[in-house]
Amino acid sequence: MKASLKGKYDNDKSSAAATVAFNAGDVKLRASVTDATVVNGPSLNGLALAVEKPGFFIIDFNVPKKDIRFQFMSSVKVADKPLNLTYIHSRRDNRTILDGTLVVDSANKVSANYMLGTENCKLKYTYVHGGLTTFEPCYDLAKKSWIFAASRKVYGDDVFRAMYQTSSKNLGLEWSRNSKLNMNFKVSASINLAEESKMPKLTAESTWNFEV
Repeated sequence: MKASLKGKYDNDKSSAAATVAFNAGDVKLRASVTDATVVNGPSLNGLALAVEKPGFFIIDFNVPKKDIRFQFMSSVKVADKPLNLTYIHSRRDNRTILDGTLVVDSANKVSANYMLGTENCKLKYTYVHGGLTTFEPCYDLAKKSWIFAASRKVYGDDVFRAMYQTSSKNLGLEWSRNSKLNMNFKVSASINLAEESKMPKLTAESTWNFEV
């Protein structure tokens, strides 16, 4: 059985979450809670349950909202290239999302994300240079704007990432580390270049993983 603890801190507030997962045959069972579950006495707030068969499906149940989210994954061949398909449906808000990624080769991918019944559609190209640097230009058809992202692996475990949204003029910087010591962290800063104050929003996240 695996367990994880996650803490998040930003300019305005802090939060915490815990997850327990274990295998039951070829599926994984997962339960997670947040600080809302225990603040002011035990409650169902923040409680979520999930069943997952890796590579095939994930079913999430939000207990307090009584909301079920279905996610199904599949893969087919297109011109001998793998096309990874994902279908996501949330029952409460009746929202369906289709996602597809065509893996051209180890360095190039093309993906599309579309929400049924809306104009929300994003097209993204991913290029990995030398296995260390990743460029991800993305076009948002609904907003008719671009999102540019670039990341770089350094020192083996560390990743630096920058992202810019042309519609909101929001610039984001991120430093993350996946440690071999079962502890991961992420520090991010975002700033809206359209605002006069240009005060950055800072966020820090840390996750501890355990074998129980």
